[in-house]
Amino acid sequence: MKKLALPLAVSLTVCVGAAQAAGNVDAGKTKATTVCVACHGADGNSVNPIWPKLAGQHPEYLLKELRDFKSGARKDPLMSAQAALLSDQDVADVAAYFATQTRSPGTAAADKIAVGQKMYRGGDAATGVAACIGCHGPDGAGNAAARFPSLAGQQADYVAKQLKDFKAGARSNDPNQMMRTVAGKMTDAQIEAVAQYVQGLR
Repeated sequence: MKKLALPLAVSLTVCVGAAQAAGNVDAGKTKATTVCVACHGADGNSVNPIWPKLAGQHPEYLLKELRDFKSGARKDPLMSAQAALLSDQDVADVAAYFATQTRSPGTAAADKIAVGQKMYRGGDAATGVAACIGCHGPDGAGNAAARFPSLAGQQADYVAKQLKDFKAGARSNDPNQMMRTVAGKMTDAQIEAVAQYVQGLR
């Protein structure tokens, strides 16, 4: 019986998580085009490099981040105010809608690719920086079940800012301080290179 307890608990946790992530795509589209469009675009492809593309992002990740903005676990003057206006159902609906959209591709700065690829795929053994590929995958698709975000095609300026915020401790909603630990060991040059590299991933 004890051997069945852990798998059953894990299965229930996954099912509950999936149920919490469920949202109405049509309702999410309506909310997104009235609340989110100014910064993230109607289809979740922001044209402003400092605002993230939400299109194609895992709904589980979007759900977590919006809830963190609502609770104050993650802070941003614009997003905290916007998230406060959303109900729990609104959050689920918006996450479901953006997850169904297609992220527009990006292009990496040519002079950053070599260093960015090295960091993303191999990390930096000399300073103990883990490779990004371990959590975000070889093609930047992320891991929905673990709530590790998709990075492929994401805005480089936005990615660099998040890494610098993790490094400085200004952002702290990462589980087990995973991102703060990684980013804390990266140089600004490495951060900029990785950010450019993921922008070009497809």
